[in-house]
Amino acid sequence: MDGNTVLVENLKLQGIEYVFGIVGIPVVELGMAIQQAGMKFIAMRNEQAACYAAQAIGYLTRKPAVCLVVSGPGLLHCFGGMANAQVNGWPLIVIGGSCPEDHEGLGGFQECPQVELSRPYCKYAARPASAALIPQHVEKAFRLATYGRPGCCYLDFPSNVLQMQTSLTQIVTAHKCPEPPLIQPNPSAISTAVEALMRSEKPLVIIGKGAAYSRSEEAVRALVEECQLPFLATPMGKGVVADSSTLCVASARTLALQQADVILLLGARLNWMLHFGRPPRYTPHTFFIQVDICAEELNNSVKAGAAILADVGITAVELRKCLRAKSWSTNNSSKYNSWWSSLRKKCESNQQIIKAMSMDTSTPLNYYTVFHHVQQSIPNDCIIVSEGANTMDIGRTMLFNNLPRHRLDAGTFGTMGVGLGFAAAAALWCQDNAPHKRVLCVEGDSAFGFSGMEIETLFRYKLPVIILIVNNNGIYSGLDSETWNSVASSGNLPSSLPPTSLSPSVHYEKMVEMFGGKGFFVTTVPHLMSVIKEAFKIVDQPTIINVLINPTADRKPQSFSWLTESKL
Repeated sequence: MDGNTVLVENLKLQGIEYVFGIVGIPVVELGMAIQQAGMKFIAMRNEQAACYAAQAIGYLTRKPAVCLVVSGPGLLHCFGGMANAQVNGWPLIVIGGSCPEDHEGLGGFQECPQVELSRPYCKYAARPASAALIPQHVEKAFRLATYGRPGCCYLDFPSNVLQMQTSLTQIVTAHKCPEPPLIQPNPSAISTAVEALMRSEKPLVIIGKGAAYSRSEEAVRALVEECQLPFLATPMGKGVVADSSTLCVASARTLALQQADVILLLGARLNWMLHFGRPPRYTPHTFFIQVDICAEELNNSVKAGAAILADVGITAVELRKCLRAKSWSTNNSSKYNSWWSSLRKKCESNQQIIKAMSMDTSTPLNYYTVFHHVQQSIPNDCIIVSEGANTMDIGRTMLFNNLPRHRLDAGTFGTMGVGLGFAAAAALWCQDNAPHKRVLCVEGDSAFGFSGMEIETLFRYKLPVIILIVNNNGIYSGLDSETWNSVASSGNLPSSLPPTSLSPSVHYEKMVEMFGGKGFFVTTVPHLMSVIKEAFKIVDQPTIINVLINPTADRKPQSFSWLTESKL
């Protein structure tokens, strides 16, 4: 048996179903062997996109997919994706071919210290010393990618190891890795948390993507709804409890964070997305209840009042039982009626501002108008992929998710270029698990530029992704055609054209015409609503809806900058 066969058999043993990548020397035969073994191989156009797609499958299934790449530059192109998976906490296994070991140090083809370079972006990085040792490394990579906080693992395979012949008696036997164990909460920590909630006059729940990944939606919804707790969701925590719930206070986010006295964090980290849990976005005396499966995350940035190392779902069940035993619903309601009143008042005030901006249908359109009418036109169970600057941030507030794991975006690492890779993965998942669901990929024009050629991948595999490009001619903001032409006529564009500016009014929708598809160029609301309905009827290929908006359109004024500034 050769190394390729040993590797493929052990990937299959661990339950790998999807492999994304680009083949070449020395992994062409490995790619073919993967298909012959019954696994699905999706050939992408760029290694970064392949890496993004593989990790999105990991998030959607809780089981890592593989990203297969060639040596040297092939692996180097993956590092953005590897870091994204690691920071996001998504399971991923990257397999890289490498030059023959006897060529190392001599200037071998694409020679590169791949294991060493991968370590900063991985939980585990290794090179099996022989074909016989492949099984133990595959099992360990799978286990470390999924146990604890999930993340990325890298396995390196020189061509001589892949081609190496070994006898069955020499091969180390590996077992199929069991599912990660569920961690039970410490009863004393639960008691501390419950006592804090009982004393609280302004409680708040923050739901993170850890709650979505752990499939804790049923338990979290029961806790939030039975106790009538106001909640916020992080971007990919959306849908664990429906955005349309009356308990969602996303429209009063700043007020909720600033005034809450007890905050229950369910699988959410106090990083830049939540302003580190520190003043002035929070009170100096906020009591944090942290629930996380990663011990190192507890007490990070602030000292937790109750630090609970446990599964989110199990913890939510225990909290609900204890609060019910203490008659929370009857004795506690009077404590925070005024809290609810102030939250609802702020929600209504902000929603009125958004509504006014959404009703402005003058052209060129603004973000809020576009997203308001998109929301009215898409299915309730649509999976939404989103990336961009204002496109992603404003879209997150306007496009609802009422089901968990139905939003994929730039995530904790803020990575641009994830969009079409994520969308391809989501569409494949839908094909295999929920054929009735559709994927809407909402892109800024700048973000689309990172991975636009994956359009061909979507066509090749007949993935009916609707790509909505919100086109403002730039990054954050651009120039209208008249201004752009005026700048261009002055000459010396590298010195005069703003770094944020892209070409104006580009017809990105024509890219699908190269493959016989249909694209739409949109400038008005009636046309937008019409083409969205038409696009959702196309079920065997992707479409592009290119919506031209005002290059100077921006988000509504904020009380605080979305990014907490350094005080140094």
